[in-house]
Amino acid sequence: MMIKKFFYKYILKRKYFRYGSCKRCGACCTKIYVSHKKDVIKTEEEFLKLKKIHPFYTYLTMIDKDENGLVFKCNKFDSEKRICTIHKIRPLICRKYPDEIIFKMGASMAENCGFYFKPIDNFKEILLKQMKRNQ
Repeated sequence: MMIKKFFYKYILKRKYFRYGSCKRCGACCTKIYVSHKKDVIKTEEEFLKLKKIHPFYTYLTMIDKDENGLVFKCNKFDSEKRICTIHKIRPLICRKYPDEIIFKMGASMAENCGFYFKPIDNFKEILLKQMKRNQ
């Protein structure tokens, strides 16, 4: 087994490899759902409490509310230049984006995002493993 595959699968407990790079589309900075305790924030009161807990949330401005919850945009994204104004010191959540955990929570990538995920184990490997178990 490749060292990278072993590390991701058994040490980091991941199911996907992340590939690609940022295309500076801004989708991840301009339509943000905030999740806390495995649920999307649905009220402004919940959000105000979060802002007191972590400084990252002070960068966000509520722009909408839909059936999923509150929708935010990041104040540090310059939509004209299509860049983060604090890129060198951006929060860890931004540095790690996109992380597979958001997909486990039901999120999806923006249509033109330069990042994509591939399963660490391909279908053939999973099928062979399952067939061995059933013997």
